[in-house]
Amino acid sequence: MKAPPPPPVPPARSRGWLAALIAHLPFDQALLRARPGQRHELLDRQLAWSLAFVAGAINAGGFLAVGTYTSHVTGSLSRAADELVLGRSRAALAALAMVAFFLAGAFTTGLFVQLGTRLRLRGRYALALVFEAGLLCLFGLSGTTLAQHVELLVPATVVLLCFLMGMHNAVVTHISSAVVRTTHMTGIVTDLGLELARLTVRHEPTGGSAEPARRAQLSLHALVLLSFFLGGITGALGFARLGYVISLAFAAVLVALALRPIALDLRLRARRERMRRAREGAT
Repeated sequence: MKAPPPPPVPPARSRGWLAALIAHLPFDQALLRARPGQRHELLDRQLAWSLAFVAGAINAGGFLAVGTYTSHVTGSLSRAADELVLGRSRAALAALAMVAFFLAGAFTTGLFVQLGTRLRLRGRYALALVFEAGLLCLFGLSGTTLAQHVELLVPATVVLLCFLMGMHNAVVTHISSAVVRTTHMTGIVTDLGLELARLTVRHEPTGGSAEPARRAQLSLHALVLLSFFLGGITGALGFARLGYVISLAFAAVLVALALRPIALDLRLRARRERMRRAREGAT
């Protein structure tokens, strides 16, 4: 069995901020096909900021479109409980539907990953991102129709965005072994607080073996939080000025992330097919 390629090496500090910035661009060929346990910290950073940016953009832009945040499962469950107590069963069911479709999105990502594993695809995560990009394009192209049929189509759009958020979060959660989550900012801020406390009250001398790892984890969480926030600003501004069509730009980002691993799978499949034909010709 062929050994996995060595992990990328982070740039030396002497190379400056430009080299560090380039190293964080999500262009690494192993970004969406490295298996858990074989991933370098830099891969998680590339994946974290790029997908957190898109998640923030979809969440904020979606709010301007449908008037609710579609990644906030905690809020949806709380709303369902409140509406049930107040006797508004229809509103409670709508909130529970948001949770259900978020779950369905995560489930769909899991199916794509399992299917890709069975087919021995290296781009198993890329399949989920391409499917998500297609749904995002559907949302972006439905703007005119949605404006004309608000009462009918807004509920469908809400659950579509919840489904997208479930898929989006599941991709990065699975590939990073739950190290990174791109829609759960409550957890990110909680982790930031815990890491800050550990660094403030140390149980070992400064510069101990655990300190670099804690600082790296702290910076990763901060990167996700900042990227989600900047993505939210970009999505809100884009939607306010350009409308639903801005969703196509974010779909293009997802497709760009998925292209290299999918192209690799196509090349490998073509190579296996040539080898099979060569063996059949030899016999």
